Amino acid sequence: MANNETENCCRPFKTMIGGQALIEGIMMRGPEKDAIVTRGKDGLNVDVHPRKKNPPKSWKNWPFVRGVFNFFDAQVVGVKALMRSADLAPEEEQEAPSKFDQWLEKKLGNEKFQQVVVGLAVALGLGLSIGLFFLLPMIISGFFDRWISNTLTLNLVEGVIRMGIFLGYMLLVSRMGEMKRVFSYHGAEHKTIRCYEAGLPLTVENVSKQTRLHPRCGTSFLLVVMVTSILVFSIASSGLLAIFPELEAIRGSFGYRLLMIAFKLLLLPLIVGITYEINRWAGRHDNGFTRILTAPGMWMQNFTTNEPDAGMIEVGIAALEAVLPEEEGADRW
Repeated sequence: MANNETENCCRPFKTMIGGQALIEGIMMRGPEKDAIVTRGKDGLNVDVHPRKKNPPKSWKNWPFVRGVFNFFDAQVVGVKALMRSADLAPEEEQEAPSKFDQWLEKKLGNEKFQQVVVGLAVALGLGLSIGLFFLLPMIISGFFDRWISNTLTLNLVEGVIRMGIFLGYMLLVSRMGEMKRVFSYHGAEHKTIRCYEAGLPLTVENVSKQTRLHPRCGTSFLLVVMVTSILVFSIASSGLLAIFPELEAIRGSFGYRLLMIAFKLLLLPLIVGITYEINRWAGRHDNGFTRILTAPGMWMQNFTTNEPDAGMIEVGIAALEAVLPEEEGADRW
């Protein structure tokens, strides 16, 4: 298995290993295993599971399609990891299950109950994200279609509104006291991966010297999604009006707004697929163009990451070491 001594002699490289901050912990996802590491009263709790992968020739691995499946898979795995980290948290930080939860678990059984909870959490999270960052900007910008006839301009207005809501949301969340430790673990996750990619031994001292910003962060992904949506919505909306010119006659009506909202929502999987390929490509290369491309997302991470303490870095190191592949280099892009 790859180890610190081996990596010490390696040159800088790009790894496909990624992670997520949890409640008093970090999840890392390697090419073969997923690991959840939390800090409890008695030290570190390490929970490792084999990672399910699609067959190499599966259509789910096709470019632009794989991004949609990987996105939903990440949501499900992320929710499960958060629930697991809550279970492993120190007792004084745990909340007793509600009477409804106890009743539902008794009726469905523990396994089905967990599946229902995960499904509801993923659906609720995606629903709130789509509603806040896409549906709301569409509704607001729809009121401008009476005065703005240019499709590109209207989609730019919608994009500006969307970015404003996103930035405001990130700013508010970053000021929440209970999120500061989570964002510190987020910083520890990034720093640990940065240290590993630099080919340095995974020590607290080496990790602490790294930047807490990383181009493959989920924050960067969301930002690229929003920028990509402006281009895709503009091209698709123009194409729709070219195919159905009679729609111009009802521009500004409630029916027209409803139609355009539904049409754009149907395009979201395509936008996610395109964004995944952009981030995948940028994550595998390091040059002037990719630095410019990832700069806005890197800047946004100043809101979603904080500097970690030594204990948090230890969690990040343990999580990364737990998912290193047995075949050296199997985790490289």
